[in-house]
Amino acid sequence: MSEPTSRRRFVQTLPGASLAAATAAPAAAGVAPAGTGGYVNPRRVLLWESTRKEVRELLAEGKLKAVIVPTGSTEQHNEHLAMIQDTASATLVAQQAALALYPQVMVATPVPVGVSPHWMHRKGTLTLKRETFVAVVFEICESLKTHGVEKILILNGHGGNVRPLRESLEDFRAKLGIDVQFNSYWDAYTREIKEKYMESKTAPGHAAEFETSFAMAAFPERVHWEGVDYAKAKPLLAVKDERDAAQDEKFAGEAKLATSKKGEAMISIAVDFAVERLRKMIAG
Repeated sequence: MSEPTSRRRFVQTLPGASLAAATAAPAAAGVAPAGTGGYVNPRRVLLWESTRKEVRELLAEGKLKAVIVPTGSTEQHNEHLAMIQDTASATLVAQQAALALYPQVMVATPVPVGVSPHWMHRKGTLTLKRETFVAVVFEICESLKTHGVEKILILNGHGGNVRPLRESLEDFRAKLGIDVQFNSYWDAYTREIKEKYMESKTAPGHAAEFETSFAMAAFPERVHWEGVDYAKAKPLLAVKDERDAAQDEKFAGEAKLATSKKGEAMISIAVDFAVERLRKMIAG
């Protein structure tokens, strides 16, 4: 990729003190929306960084056509990645897509805790009950609809959220009466893409080659190899079963294949995918 890695260091803040501490990253250069030569400040597409005046005017002028709701998790990502990986990844893709379509798209406050009971044997993981998580996402969509937003893309970054959201989508649409769509950002990756860019041929994979490459490109300050010794850590890890232990070790090994160049390529593909989904939604 010819783009500098710093282009991906995107989030200046995330909402509230708790989220800001977990997900703040260095500011990035803005991007120019398609068909323009102008710079766009990256904060301008973030709902939580906007004033009520800015949002009101975008809606009143009919410029704001769709909103992205990122969903993620706070959960273990092996020995070397920050627990906010899924939330930060989905939010990055959302913001870059919104910048490309500015001012037609904004990014709503991310949902930073998801459905992660399968990782509760690993210290630090937080989880919501399925019904709690679905209710939170629905009520965010309901809030947006109240303000006049009629097209919402829920952009997910955590595997445990997929089934609850897919199974709730028709109910969301029926209750809200607006266009609500759902994708995980990795829906962008065909088998051919995985084989081209990933030596492991796997994406997403938990804290393995793909997610580590993504983090190295997007927020390298969240990649912590210092002091990591997986062989010494293994006896200290809680294990659900033999399959869990084998997968954990496999992904830890594959993480060593990661590079920021691979991450840049995969990020660009995910952003392009999200942009195309949003364009189709906006076109009706």
